[in-house]
Amino acid sequence: MILNGKQISDSIKAELAKKIADFPQKYGRAPKLTVILVGKDPASTRYVRNKEITCERVGIESHTIRLPATASEEEVLKELEILNKDSSVDGILVQLPLPKHISERNIIDALDPKKDVDGITSLNISRLWTLKRGQADFCIPCTPAGCMRLLEEAGINPDGKNAVVLGRSNIVGLPVAKLLLNAGATVTICHSRTRNIGEITRQADILVAAIGQPKFVKGDMLKEGVAIIDVGINQDPVTKELCGDVDFESALPKASAITPVPGGVGPMTICMLMENTIECFLRKF
Repeated sequence: MILNGKQISDSIKAELAKKIADFPQKYGRAPKLTVILVGKDPASTRYVRNKEITCERVGIESHTIRLPATASEEEVLKELEILNKDSSVDGILVQLPLPKHISERNIIDALDPKKDVDGITSLNISRLWTLKRGQADFCIPCTPAGCMRLLEEAGINPDGKNAVVLGRSNIVGLPVAKLLLNAGATVTICHSRTRNIGEITRQADILVAAIGQPKFVKGDMLKEGVAIIDVGINQDPVTKELCGDVDFESALPKASAITPVPGGVGPMTICMLMENTIECFLRKF
C-alpha cells in the first residue's frame, strides 16, 4: 500500500474547513497564523507559500512577515515580542533555517509556548517528553504528528510493535520516537554512530527514516511487511530528482505500507500545522 499523503491531507483539510466555517460567526473571527520568514531561501519561500495557500483553503487567516537575510537577531526578537502580545494572533511559526548569524534556539524560545504551532520551544519539547498517553494541551511538532496520522489512516496500530527511527533531531527523530513510545511501540533510535544499522532495521515492524541521506535504506535492510514512513527530502545524486531516505523501488516489494517522496509526509506536515493553529485558537475560548 502506498500512503498518499496528499490525498489523505486533502481529506483532513476539507474536514477542517467544515469545522471552522462558522467560527467568524461563533467567535467573531477566524483562527490566525503568522509566519516570520527571514531571507529568501527558495525552499523556505516555497514552503511558506504552500502554508499561505493551505490557510486560504481551510479558512485560516494568514500573515507573513518577511525580513531581509541581513536582519539582526534583535529585529526578529522584536517582531516576536509584538506577535506574542497580539491577541488576534493564535499561532506563530518561525520558518527555519535562519541565517547563521541568528541563534535559532534564542528565537524559538522567545515564542509564546501557547502560540508555538510547531511545538519546538524548549518548554513544549519538555512537555512532550513528560506526556503520557492521552490528549496534549500543547502543540505536537507537525512532522512527527503527520507521521503518526499516516499510520493511523493506514490502520497501523503501533501498540506492541517494534519501531525503528533513523535520526535523532529535535524536530523529527526524537519527537516521533516519543509519540511511538506513547502509542505502545518498542522503539529503537539509530543515528550516524549506530553500528550495523541493517541488522536493526530488519527487526522493524514500523520504520521512520529521517536522516537526510538519499536512498540510504535499501530493500535488503527491511523485513517483509514493514510499514515505512519516509521523512527525508533529498536530491538524487544521479537523476537530480527529489527522493527520500528510503530507496523506494527496492523497498516497495517488502513494505505493507510506504510513503512516497514527494507526496507522502510533506503534505501532512502542513496539514498538522493547520490543526495546531485551530487548537491554539480554541484554547483561548
